[in-house]
Amino acid sequence: MDNNYAEKLANLTFSLLANCQEKEVRLAEVHGLTQAEFRCLRLFGKDESLNNKQIAERMNLSPSRLTRIIDGLVKKEYIIREIDPNDRRNMRVCLSKKGQLLVNQLNKAYIDIHRDILQDIESDQHEPLIVAMSQLLIALEKWIAKT
Repeated sequence: MDNNYAEKLANLTFSLLANCQEKEVRLAEVHGLTQAEFRCLRLFGKDESLNNKQIAERMNLSPSRLTRIIDGLVKKEYIIREIDPNDRRNMRVCLSKKGQLLVNQLNKAYIDIHRDILQDIESDQHEPLIVAMSQLLIALEKWIAKT
């Protein structure tokens, strides 16, 4: 394997991550959210409810950091927090009606952004791009599972 490809991939993924984070920050700001609040809301399906441990694991956050994010989203009335009836030590978190509307808006805006991005790429390259990115994601997930 050519080290040159590995170096190019390393630099591309680093730049891609930085640009994706900037994209999230901009979209979050439009909706009066922090990037962390935006990411937290994106975890929810339409009617899904999650417990605090699930959210912390998915976001790779400490419980105290997650609590601050959840507090902000509760204050903005996007999520509802309640004690988990199956385990009173845990909190269940679900989207409020206002939160469901916002998540739908965020999902639509997220797709619209990517539609705009694809406009700067030749249409005959769209499918190969998706295939290559899917393969990259699978390879990355395999690498993570090994470590």
